[in-house]
Amino acid sequence: MRAIGVIGPSQSGKSTLVEGLAGIEGARATSLKLHGETTITPFEFMGDPWAALEVPGGHDSQSQIGPVLAACDAAVLCVPAQADAAVLAAPYLRFLDAASMPTFLFVNKIEAASERVADIVASLQHYCRHGIVLRQIPIRDGNEITGVIDLISERAWTYREGRRSSLVELPETMLLREQEARSELLEAFADFDDGLLEQIIEDKIPMAEDLYPVSTHVLQHHDLVPAFLGAAVHGNGLMRLMKSLRHEVPEIGALRDRLSLGANVLAAACLADQIKHMGKISLVRALGDGVGQRSRLAGDYLGSLNALDGKTPISSPLSAGEFAVAIKSDHVSPGWFLTEEGTEQMPTWAEAHPPVLKRRVHPAHEKDESKLSTALARLAEIDPGLSVEQDDATGSPVIGVQGQQHLNVIVSKLAGAFGIQVDCSEISAALRETIRGSATIHHRHRKQSGGAGQFADVVIDVTPRSSGSGFSFTETVKGGAVPRNYIPSVEAGAREALTKGPSGFPVVDVAVELKDGKSHSVDSSDFAFRIAGQNAVRQALEQVGTTILQPILRVYSCPVRIRRQPRPACERSERTGSGVRDEPECQRLGCFPGSSANGFGGGTVACAR
Repeated sequence: MRAIGVIGPSQSGKSTLVEGLAGIEGARATSLKLHGETTITPFEFMGDPWAALEVPGGHDSQSQIGPVLAACDAAVLCVPAQADAAVLAAPYLRFLDAASMPTFLFVNKIEAASERVADIVASLQHYCRHGIVLRQIPIRDGNEITGVIDLISERAWTYREGRRSSLVELPETMLLREQEARSELLEAFADFDDGLLEQIIEDKIPMAEDLYPVSTHVLQHHDLVPAFLGAAVHGNGLMRLMKSLRHEVPEIGALRDRLSLGANVLAAACLADQIKHMGKISLVRALGDGVGQRSRLAGDYLGSLNALDGKTPISSPLSAGEFAVAIKSDHVSPGWFLTEEGTEQMPTWAEAHPPVLKRRVHPAHEKDESKLSTALARLAEIDPGLSVEQDDATGSPVIGVQGQQHLNVIVSKLAGAFGIQVDCSEISAALRETIRGSATIHHRHRKQSGGAGQFADVVIDVTPRSSGSGFSFTETVKGGAVPRNYIPSVEAGAREALTKGPSGFPVVDVAVELKDGKSHSVDSSDFAFRIAGQNAVRQALEQVGTTILQPILRVYSCPVRIRRQPRPACERSERTGSGVRDEPECQRLGCFPGSSANGFGGGTVACAR
């Protein structure tokens, strides 16, 4: 079985595309929907088994893209036929570049295109480090696109509503445009094949039979991204895309080589869900033969393995590349490669982005308060983009999500799978105080209440520190004026005093120095010196006054600029024709070209973080 990941912006027609590919041979597609609305659809094409994993569009679902692509042999990026929508595809192109994954570009809804297809592809090229090449060009009748010409086979097809395209003679009006587009495709291929380059230099016309192996090679090595055209809702362009997938998508062994997986890696866990009355289920793909029920995987034994309908048990071991649903296997979580005795981390590009939105969660009914923490912990096991922590001030659970839509999914899952109704509220800003001046305080703590009393005498300096430096405590006591065993108590008292300043907020970026003091052989104690240190610091804060610090949103920027010139912008970048810089700092920050006053690619790089 070979697997493709179908990704792209919202409203680009991904679901229709998957449904169309799965139904080319007339079979009705049956999909398994998992957490976050991600689906897997198994189907057959010309006797070969396939699986299409579709991830919903939008930033909220991008945390699922990494584990899905890490378990797939190739990706299909579905984009609408609009040049202005290219910016929406930028994060997906960034994912695919980082993954070095064989990628097909499908320009969907081509019947609504009002711009030249070359302009649409050119707008996408600004966001891709690898060259995007047209494998097809449209046939137009006025402003209407009626078919396509395949640039390798030089055959033409006209679209038919809801049916397979019809093979027709190449229109004479398209001969010149076809020759120009084919020459551009051949020049792009020639950069990666010496034999083809010789034919072009000698003015020979390469045959289609010679070009298909080259197109397969450049795709599987992610040297180029081929672009196909179609309209999935009308059934147009699907057969040509599916035949290219069949001939060019590599087998499961190429995935192991691309990700440098050792022989001990047996499977990949890419998705999961929590089902009411069933518990946790995990979607796993076997990366080698022998994974079956009761197999030892991820350090424990699997429960039952079911087919992708979620109900039919699988009795025989899985073949390499097959998918199955692991049930009663709570130790298996998505986002990991699985070995017999443990797990191995997926590549860095497959990790979820840090949460961008945090909300405090309250159960609507007090009876659910004890169950909420357990439910959130279980959801965090199946959702790489979800973080769960506790509010220090109130003790309430705080969840970090990828966006509002992701938050809605979590709230819905809590209600559906766990029966817990929750309310979410914003987290108030965690204000802090600091000081701008210095003070020297002499404080004596003395108390007599019968028997042994309390005595501690301290002299401290309180000074401000630079922003973000935190708290520091030092001592310069001479002659044993304050016994060594009491000095930690003074520090503890100082820390307690800083937990709440004059304005009621924690005090930060303060240095306290113990300079002198006195003790009593009978009445001094750890408690007495802790109280003395606490009162001395509080007195200093009141004397110098504090300033409330307002929260600051940190904005990242990248100094690298993008050029429009069709040449590499730095020596380390490969020949892509996009001019996008291949700087290590850009890769570390996860940057991609953004729009500016000068247009796409004309300004600074916008950081994904």
